[in-house]
Amino acid sequence: MQNPVPYHARQSPDWVKHAVIYQINTRQFTPEGTFRAAIQQLPRLKELGVDILWLMPIHPIGSKNRKGKLGSPYAVRDYYGVNPEFGSFSDLKNFIDKAHEMGLYVILDWVANHTAWDNPLTRQNPDWYIRDKKGNFRSTPWSGWSDIIELDYNSTQLREYMTETMCWWVRQANVDGFRADVAGYVPIDFWVNVRRELENIKPVFMLAEWESRELHLEAFDATYAWTWWDMVHDIAMDRKKISDLHKYYAWHAKAFPKGSIRMTFVTNHDKNAWEGSMYENFGRALEAAIVLSVVGDGIPLIHNGQEAGMDKALAFFDKSPIAWRNHPMGSLYQKLFSLKKQYKALWNGHWGAPMQEVPNNLPENVLSFIRQNDMHKVFAVFNFSSERVSATFKDMLHHGRYKDYITEKPVTFNDTTSIALNPWCFKVFIQYNDKAFLH
Repeated sequence: MQNPVPYHARQSPDWVKHAVIYQINTRQFTPEGTFRAAIQQLPRLKELGVDILWLMPIHPIGSKNRKGKLGSPYAVRDYYGVNPEFGSFSDLKNFIDKAHEMGLYVILDWVANHTAWDNPLTRQNPDWYIRDKKGNFRSTPWSGWSDIIELDYNSTQLREYMTETMCWWVRQANVDGFRADVAGYVPIDFWVNVRRELENIKPVFMLAEWESRELHLEAFDATYAWTWWDMVHDIAMDRKKISDLHKYYAWHAKAFPKGSIRMTFVTNHDKNAWEGSMYENFGRALEAAIVLSVVGDGIPLIHNGQEAGMDKALAFFDKSPIAWRNHPMGSLYQKLFSLKKQYKALWNGHWGAPMQEVPNNLPENVLSFIRQNDMHKVFAVFNFSSERVSATFKDMLHHGRYKDYITEKPVTFNDTTSIALNPWCFKVFIQYNDKAFLH
C-alpha cells in the first residue's frame, strides 16, 4: 500500500510571512513616469506598510502592431533591455537598491507566453514561435492580443533562453522574484525548473497570474484569487449571496495544498483598465471588500493609486498619470496593514491561522469568522447587504473579551451578544493572549 504524501504548498522565504504586495505601473505612477521619480515615493510606500513592490513589465515595447501611442508593456521587444520611457538599467538598479535599503522587495512582471512582433527572436530563432495553418506567426488564440505573438514551449532552446534571462535579472539587478503573466499558458514543468534555477541564486518570491492548486507545490509562492474577486464583486452588485462566497473559501481550504497563499484584491491593472474603477466594481461594499481582502485568508494587493482614492481607469496604452492626494482610503489601508503585521493569526500561508466560520442568523448577508492561534484571535463580521441588521451567533468560537480595532472600545461576546451593523458595514475585533491588553 502506498503511503500518503503530505499535500503542502512550497516553503516561501520568511519575509513573505506578513507581506503586502504593491503594484506599480511605472508609466502612470508619477508624472514623469520614470524609475528615478518612483524612488522618491519609496518612503511613502514604506510608511503605508507594503513590502513587495511589483513592477509591471519594464522591458522595451514593440512597435509593430502596437496598440495606442505607447503600446502595451506586455508586448516585450527585448527581455534583456529596459524601456527607455522609464529610464536606464542603472536607474532601475538604483530603484531596487534603494528599495532594499528600506527593507522592501522588488519583483518584475515577466511575460513568458509571448513577445512583440518585432522582438529580434523572430529573426534569430523563428522556430521558437507557434505558427498558424499558413505558417505565419500568430497571437494567442481567442485573446484579442493582436500586438503579440505566441512562443512555443516545445522548444528546448526557448526554455533554456527564457530560464537564463530570468536568472540574469536576479543576478545582475538583484530582483527578488517575478510575477508571471498568464502563468497557466506556459507549461508548469517550465516554471518548476525556473524556480529551482532561481533558488540556486537567492530565495525569491513567485506570483502566478493564474488560479491552480498545482502551481503551489513547487513553482509558485502565490496565485491569484480571481474567484474571490468575482464572488465579492457579484455580492456587491447584489447578484450573489454570502453562501456563494463560502464556496470559494471551502474550495481554497479543501482543494488547495495546505499553506497555499492566494492574492486577494479589489482591483489591479486588468480590472481597473477593462472593468472600471474600484468604486464602480464594488460601490457601497468597497470598504468592506478591502477589509476582507486584508483580514481574510490571502496575501493582499494594493494597486497604485488606490490609497489616493483613485476613481478612474488608467489608460493601458497611453499616458494617464495618477492624481495623488491624501485620502481616507490610504489611512484605511495603512491601518489594516499594521493590523496584519501585528497579529500573527492574520499572517500569510502556513504562518497565519485559517479562517473558521462563526455561524450567524443571517447567513445569506452576513459573513462572520475567526482566525486564531495560541497568541492572537481576530473576530470579523461583515454585513454585505443594503439593510441594517442585528447579527447573533450560534457558536462559542467567538466568545471572549476583545477590543474593536477601529474604535478601540472593549467588547465581550457570549451566547446573548448581538452586533448591530449598518448596510455594507464591517467590524473587526482583536484579542491578545495577555490580560494587560484588555485593560
